[in-house]
Amino acid sequence: MNSHGAAERGLEARMSRSDLQQPVSAGIIAAIVGYTSAFAVVLTGLSAVGATPSQAASGLLALCVTQAVGMFWLSRRHRMPIVLVWSTPGVALLAGMGPADGGWSAAVGAFIVTGVAYVLTGLWPALGRLIARIPAPIAQAMLAGAILQLCLAPVVSVVDNPGAVVPIVLVWLVGLRVSPRWAVPAAFVAAGIVIGVGMIRRGEGIASSSLVPELSLTAPSWTWEAIVAIALPLYIVTMASQNVPGIAIMKSLGYDVPWRDSIVTAGVATIAGATAGGHSVNLAALSAALAAGPDAGPDPTRRWIAAQSAGLTYVVLAVGSAALAALVAIAPAGVIAAVAGLALLSTLADSLEGSMSQRKGREAAIVTFLVAASGLTPYGIGSAAWAIVAGLAVHALIDWHPRRVR
Repeated sequence: MNSHGAAERGLEARMSRSDLQQPVSAGIIAAIVGYTSAFAVVLTGLSAVGATPSQAASGLLALCVTQAVGMFWLSRRHRMPIVLVWSTPGVALLAGMGPADGGWSAAVGAFIVTGVAYVLTGLWPALGRLIARIPAPIAQAMLAGAILQLCLAPVVSVVDNPGAVVPIVLVWLVGLRVSPRWAVPAAFVAAGIVIGVGMIRRGEGIASSSLVPELSLTAPSWTWEAIVAIALPLYIVTMASQNVPGIAIMKSLGYDVPWRDSIVTAGVATIAGATAGGHSVNLAALSAALAAGPDAGPDPTRRWIAAQSAGLTYVVLAVGSAALAALVAIAPAGVIAAVAGLALLSTLADSLEGSMSQRKGREAAIVTFLVAASGLTPYGIGSAAWAIVAGLAVHALIDWHPRRVR
């Protein structure tokens, strides 16, 4: 009898370990795929708006830590696999911009304004409804136009530096054929090998002091140009491409995510990491499917553990932020731009599809796309902000119907 009871307890323990293993591994995979697929875009985007290499590395570190803390809090409080990530569409917007009036400190101020806007959206539903009235094709077209030049980088780099870039593109293509989820991480590994071979040939090395992660705090400043050119497009594209789809994806998986708590937590995390260079923390969309789907275990009530393991994985990955930034700094010409461009191709495809999915109002979307892609900065305000204005103006003109006078 005792031996039979011991056998039952052993079986239950093995089942318990198996139930725990699936959500833990799903969370680790979600974090690694999200990190390796987009960290190059983060470094590129932060550098584009004025960050030095150390400040960009600090921003990557801050994003990892703040979104991890937010995940720990939300998933444990609500027992749901709520995953927070940085805004890849948002940082892709930054990559298409130049330094705003006021430089890096003004960009940091704009990041804080973005976080405050998230908090207000969570606390004040009317603001969320106002943003929801912006036609989705216009927001998608703005994003597509803003990242177009970055997505062209692999094409340009193949011509300018084929010896370094062609192997990366070939690895990416093989990854698409074998396992699309791992195609971009595989391209990053190939880029690391290319950089390593170049270092050996040149006899260069990386100073050990540059491998230590360190927060670089910047006192924020606020200018209207930075708020309009950075904060406004960053807020709109993140709400349209990350937060709202993230809620919808979780709902399709059977989770009714608390809007107020989630958006407010994302806003607070964004504000907390802004002075260290973090641009935006928000709800995950694609990563949510990895951490909350069937791969995270058969029991939906235990999948919240995946968010906990994803958060812990991001803390571990944060340690390598400085090393990655140092690696990026010595990369051959075109290598990092090619990796970032490849990472954004799916985003570009989705944005183009979303912007042109509806026949009605397509003209407003194409105008938005062209203005965003132009790169023009009248009055110091970036093309992404002007694209929103132009798209909404065309949309209003087409949709306007004067009342008949009786």
